[in-house]
Amino acid sequence: MSQGVIEAVMSGWGCVHEVNETCTRVAGRPCDPGMKGCVLAGRFRFSNDDKNRPPRKPTVTPTPDTDQD
Repeated sequence: MSQGVIEAVMSGWGCVHEVNETCTRVAGRPCDPGMKGCVLAGRFRFSNDDKNRPPRKPTVTPTPDTDQD
């Protein structure tokens, strides 16, 4: 780096369905990771809770009744 020049360090990812900031998977809407229809929805946790699915309730597996005569 030369003195007086500040370089921004950025990291990120790219979605294969995003072309020119538009989602090709969700009817050409602006890309918004986690929106309904997005391949990331439900697979990852987002900092915006509106994009997260509600937690699943635990399922109770019925046990066979072993108290038979």
